[in-house]
Formats: sequence, C-alpha cells, structure tokens
Amino acid sequence: MSRTTHDPAPGTPDADVSLSHGLKQRHLSMIALGGVIGAGLFVGSGAGIAAAGPSIVVAYAVSGLLVMLVMRMLGEMSAAYPSSGSFSAHAERAIGPWAGFTAGWSFWVLLCTAVGLEGIGAAKIVTGWLPGTPEWAWVALFMVAFCAANLAAVKNFGEFEFWFAALKVGAITLFLVLGVLAIAGVLPGTDSPGLTNLTGEGGFLPNGSEGLVIGLLASVFAYGGLETVTIAAAESQDPVRGVASAVRTAMWRIALFYIGSMAVIVTLVPWDSKAVVEKGPYVAALDHLGIPGAGQLMNVVVLVALLSAMNANIYGSSRIAYSLVERGQGPKALGRVSGGVPRTAVLASSVFGFVCVLLSYWRPDDVFPWLLNMIGAVILVVWIFIAVSQLRLRRALEREAPEKLAVRMWAFPVLTWVALAGMLAIFILMAREPDTRVQLYSTGGMTLFLAAVGYGRQRARARR
Repeated sequence: MSRTTHDPAPGTPDADVSLSHGLKQRHLSMIALGGVIGAGLFVGSGAGIAAAGPSIVVAYAVSGLLVMLVMRMLGEMSAAYPSSGSFSAHAERAIGPWAGFTAGWSFWVLLCTAVGLEGIGAAKIVTGWLPGTPEWAWVALFMVAFCAANLAAVKNFGEFEFWFAALKVGAITLFLVLGVLAIAGVLPGTDSPGLTNLTGEGGFLPNGSEGLVIGLLASVFAYGGLETVTIAAAESQDPVRGVASAVRTAMWRIALFYIGSMAVIVTLVPWDSKAVVEKGPYVAALDHLGIPGAGQLMNVVVLVALLSAMNANIYGSSRIAYSLVERGQGPKALGRVSGGVPRTAVLASSVFGFVCVLLSYWRPDDVFPWLLNMIGAVILVVWIFIAVSQLRLRRALEREAPEKLAVRMWAFPVLTWVALAGMLAIFILMAREPDTRVQLYSTGGMTLFLAAVGYGRQRARARR
C-alpha cells in the first residue's frame, strides 16, 4: 500500500523529536556550500580526465544537469517533509515501507564503506608526508576523532563541517581565480596556453565517444554526498528555510565548482599528462603554473576534503540508520538516543567503516573489491527512488497541502521524467562498459535482496 497522504509519517519531525536541533543556519549554509566540493571531485576526477580528455567538461555539465534535477526533487520533498531519513522516508511515504527500507539500507552501506575508503585516502596523504608511519594507525586516529565528535553533539559535526567547508570553498575559489588569470595570460611568470590543450593531442574528444562515456560515468559518481544537507536539515533550527536555500543555490555551485574547475584544468594542463592521474588534477595544474608550494598546499586541501567526507558520512549514515529504526525498519538498538544523538547508530556506522578498512588489508583481492562493486551504482538507485517518490508526492501535496510546496520542481512532471530517462541511459551505458558492468550487476543484486527483505517485512507487518 502506498502512502501519499500528508499526515505525519514516521521519519518526519514528529517522529524525530528525540534528536536535537543543534545545527544553526550558518552550519547548514556552509554544509550546503562545501558539501558540493567532495572528495570525488579532488581525487576521482583525474581518471575521468584521462579517459575523456577536454570533453570531461561536457561530461560534468551533462551529469551536473541531472544532479540539479535530482536535488530540486529532493529539496521539494524535504522542505515539505523534513526528516533525518530524507529520501528513505520520502520513498516510504510515497511508494511503501519496502522502498524506504531498500533505499535507506543500501545508502547506509554506501556511506559506511565510503567512510573507510576516505580514511584510507587520507592516511595515504599523511604517510606521504611522514613515511614509515603505518596507514592503519592514521585511519584509526581519524575514525576515533570523528566518531567521538559525532557522539558528543550534532553541533560538533556542524562546526567541523563549517570550517572544513570554509577551507574547501576558499581553496577552490583561489584555484579558479589563479587558473583564469593564467588562461588570460595576466598571471606573472606564465604564458596563456590559448586553445592548445583543448584542440591538440587528439582534439577535444581524443578517445571518441567511448572516452566521453567513461568520463560521464566517473563524473556522475563524483557528485555523491549532496544529499547530506537534506539529512542535516531535520536537525537545524529552520529545516524548511535551510533546504530551500541549499537547493536554490545548487545550480551555480555545481556550475562554478565542478564544471568551472574542470574547464580550467583541461585548458591549463595537457589531458594526457601522467601528473593528472598520479598527483591529481588540481595539484598537477598548480605545479604546471610553477607556483612554489602550491601543489603541496592543494594536497592539504584534498586531505581536508577527505576528512570532511568522513565526518559527513559518519553523520549521514547514523541518521539514516536512526530514521529507519524509528520507522520500524531495523534493529531497535540502533535507535537509542542520548543527549539528542543516536549514539549506538554512530558507533555501528563507524565500526562498519573500520571493518571495510581492515578488509582492504586482509582480503584485498576478493572481499574488498566485491564490496566496492556492490556499492558502485547505489547512488543511481537512490536517485531513482527520489524521482519516483517526487512524482507521487507532488500530486498528493498539490491536492492536500499546497502550502507545503516551499520548493517546487521545475516544469513538473516533464523534467522529472527527463531525469528518470537520464538515469536509465546511465544504467545502459554502465552495462556497456566492462568495468562498470560488474558494479551494475553487484549493486543490482544487493538492491533486489534488500527489496525482497523489505517487501517480506512489509507483508508480515500487514498480516498482524
């Protein structure tokens, strides 16, 4: 049975009263601003550039348009029904408990695994500066620090993210300014590259449409993490205002930080430079400009981005787990709240993340790659749930509670269907590529398993 009424459902603020509202508007604003600058942008974009060449700009623009539509849909629902469960709670309300269960637990696995991956990435940077120190010790230190911060109070998460985001925004803004000055030929000690790097070395599309497809798939997954602001909004002092502000500014943030920085990088640095992959595109671009120490400074920013992602994912995974339990979709122990914080959920999410790190050491050739493949396409599964939920909830809101539509999806329902078509196209592209095909099938298997379990639970509860 679908749930499309506007009566309070589990996972809305009425069910979230035991959580604190310790996030201030400045926290939420900076989480929204800095959340778009994720570890995927700094770390993962090099492989996309190596595959697509200068056409990576087109790849990021196309995937960016899709992400804008998804964020607008999610913003519409989250402004109407603020919830720590975000899209999981919306899916349950619109489609049924099985959908909320599937979307929520698959995203929880994704976030927890990402915590481990980001910890490994951050440890590699630090051990590069301090050779001889064990990577696992740094991962453990980071994990303990952010777990402790999230256990204490939600405002600690907010403060960490506020300053992390401020540093990321400042660094990438400075990078863009220096890049534009260098391209214009007015940066002292540099000559304008003109269009040499865009049209030379194979042209704008050096590896053909196949390279563009690989770059497109890489860019889609670089946008992961934008959903955190809708999760955090439920613990802010003004959830509706926070979500509305974040969603309305999403367009220029994506255009400036993602598409703008890709354009600067491929204009400044030859796309086939080994440094783009080995050092990372941002470090490679700054080293190319010959600014003393700039490359190492950017490594500090990349480290901050990874630590920020760890912090945000521990927070997000714990809140998703808490919301699922509140809606009767998980073990009750994870729903215990103390001091306004779901501390058991924070601990469980952190432990799962650290287990992923241990697997990368113990079983690097079988279990760990299997886990990575399993989460490879989860973000697309979540986006589909968001789009289908928005299609159903928008009709109900217009009919029953139009005053809750503080944020409206553009050109509804046309652009919602366009977004769904875009997601289907990405699935087809993934099925064509050998590397992503394995991820698609692995994620599909996990999703079907969770859907079956969720549907079984739903039927069992209906019979009681």
